[in-house]
Amino acid sequence: MDTLSVIKALSNETRFKIMEWLKEPDVHFGPQNHMPTDCDFHGGICVGAISEKAGLAQSVISGYLVKMQKSGLLESRRHCQWTYYRRNEMSIQQFKEKLFEEI
Repeated sequence: MDTLSVIKALSNETRFKIMEWLKEPDVHFGPQNHMPTDCDFHGGICVGAISEKAGLAQSVISGYLVKMQKSGLLESRRHCQWTYYRRNEMSIQQFKEKLFEEI
């Protein structure tokens, strides 16, 4: 994980808010009705729900989510026509430890 790429991903207010929202997805988004019941991607939120909450176009949010995923903050799973994102807690913990060591 590249510390600087994570910091850059978090430097945008909306991307930072998305990370906060995804920390408690049930509180901020409610149930994801499109997700199959047998899905093992718990806590995943679809792009449309994130876009609606942020008040930005899905294309903008999709770009944000891809940047955050490439930096290691998020993981995704595609089901039918929806893509779901959730926090990558292991990677976030590694970032925190690395940042603490470096600064």
